[in-house]
Amino acid sequence: MDPESPYWVDGPVPETPESSEYPDPWKNTQVVGGRQPKVDAYERVSGTAVYPHDVSLPDMLHGAILRCPHAHAKVKKVDTGKAEKMPGVRAILTGDSPGADMGWYWRRGSAASRLIDPHCRHEGDEVAVVAAETPLQAFDAIRAIEVEYEVLPFVIDDEAALAADAPAVHEGGNIVGEPSVRERGDLEAGFAEADVIVERTYSTACQIHAPMEPHGSVARWDGNRLTIWDSTQGVYSVQQAMAQAMGLPLANVRVIGHYMGGGFGSKLETGKYTVFAALLAKMTGRPVKIFLPREDCFVVTGNRPGNTMTVKIGARSDGTLTAVDYKSLGSGGAYRSGAGTSTLAAYLYACPNLRTEDTNVYTNAGKARPMRAPGFPQGAWALEQAMDELAHELDIDPVELRLKNIAEELQAGEGIPYTSNQLAECLRKGAAEFGWPEAQKREKTDGHLRRGIGVAACLWGYSGGPPSTVIVKLYADGSVNLNMGASDIGTGTKTWAAMIVAEELGVAVDRIQIEHADTATT
Repeated sequence: MDPESPYWVDGPVPETPESSEYPDPWKNTQVVGGRQPKVDAYERVSGTAVYPHDVSLPDMLHGAILRCPHAHAKVKKVDTGKAEKMPGVRAILTGDSPGADMGWYWRRGSAASRLIDPHCRHEGDEVAVVAAETPLQAFDAIRAIEVEYEVLPFVIDDEAALAADAPAVHEGGNIVGEPSVRERGDLEAGFAEADVIVERTYSTACQIHAPMEPHGSVARWDGNRLTIWDSTQGVYSVQQAMAQAMGLPLANVRVIGHYMGGGFGSKLETGKYTVFAALLAKMTGRPVKIFLPREDCFVVTGNRPGNTMTVKIGARSDGTLTAVDYKSLGSGGAYRSGAGTSTLAAYLYACPNLRTEDTNVYTNAGKARPMRAPGFPQGAWALEQAMDELAHELDIDPVELRLKNIAEELQAGEGIPYTSNQLAECLRKGAAEFGWPEAQKREKTDGHLRRGIGVAACLWGYSGGPPSTVIVKLYADGSVNLNMGASDIGTGTKTWAAMIVAEELGVAVDRIQIEHADTATT
């Protein structure tokens, strides 16, 4: 970094304040901070890693799910007669089957109360499930099932869902509860203090997850004990959901997810396909595997919802923020799910006067799920563009505007200082490495090829919890067993955990054996 740069930091980056509650930070490390191949790199690149999609058990059946083709409809009649007589078919589950009327509540609750509900509120809602000897026999069977639908009016636009005459996705209207509001200070007074006010509306489109390994599970019963191989980001959340769904003690449900071919937030919830696999396995007395075809993944395994966000920001002439008013409208789809985007607006920058409001509406579309953070990318898209426009109106460098408003304490009214906040250092160093001042002076051209530059900041708005536990066993020969529940979603979770243990115990990484993402061992 050039010491002549205006972003040069004079002096060392301050250490985290010392506290008796925390161990002293490492001064010099032998392993942490160095280059280390992933501990499971060979398994991943050689194809020997066993993903849930790879699981094949003796005498295993394969499942396929028949889904509603309409945005909104009621199932009037299901005829499985032809499918029952087809080769290889061993079980069919419909809304009238025992167990299909079990209460099934999604994370954060849901307006749907049945596993297979005759009221289909979006394309892809489940109508019937088949277990057969081969995947193709199962898919042929669901095509042979005859269904009579009553097609209903539907709404798929967020704004349209708010209209008084909009088709009702659920009884009671399309607004999901009360809008979520955060407030601090006096918003009106804050805007009165401002020398410049910028107000803009931004929108984002819905985006679909598409992990390389599709969503799915394998279920096997041993008496009253259930084992599930699931492509999931959290084996314990699946264990809890399945224990509740099947009426089992937690100790009787084992969930294994050693490898996962992509998740990005879409695999943070337990899917109905997992429940179907367990029910069919119980009905047939044989293991059942259900992995969704890519088309099903697009409509039922979650999405990053589109949002419309209005941002109003006021600031003094020196760039100090005086007020932020942020409103967001989005849809969690046909079932209760979060579509809020306001966390960054509420907490990223220091501002004494603020109000944020998130409104979530039901639409006849697939359910929203986190996608590389729940609502944060959309919120950052809106907030950071508004900050850039504010910098333009104030004739202040966009980096300097952000540096002017760094939050040194939690912006939630408690006044709790951050133990460390190196956002300012990050912005300065990034600008220096990028050559920010010079980059802004580049000539603009009128040609069809343009090169843009930009700056943006972000934060993570949720604390972890409940506290996680890692068990480390040191053996007499100096080898180590590392046991943890965390899934490795491709970011090297197992590797950095092994590096920490190697650093603390002074052992080589290759002498650490790892057990993880298995509720029976962690």
